Amino acid sequence: MVGYDRCYTIIMDRNLNAHGRVWLTLDGKNFMGRGRAELLKHIAETGSISKAAKAMKMSYKAAWDAVDAMNTAYGRALVESATGGSRGGGSRITADGLKLIR
Repeated sequence: MVGYDRCYTIIMDRNLNAHGRVWLTLDGKNFMGRGRAELLKHIAETGSISKAAKAMKMSYKAAWDAVDAMNTAYGRALVESATGGSRGGGSRITADGLKLIR
């Protein structure tokens, strides 16, 4: 068995990384993981759920469902959307949403 001091020295001389998936839960429901955080970042960058979905190679429906689930679980909007029309629509990340992805 390797002693703690020896083990620590071996690890510190190498590139040790942790891997895995982490989900934040809110009131027992999955709220946000890496994919949803990435989706919020893409929405912030593009101003569009549709463009964010394309950038992530996911369907618009899956992206919209994720945004809706996050907004509902949080109890306040993380993403606000305006419908299209002659001036076009778009989406923006709210201040609460920005706090979560910073």
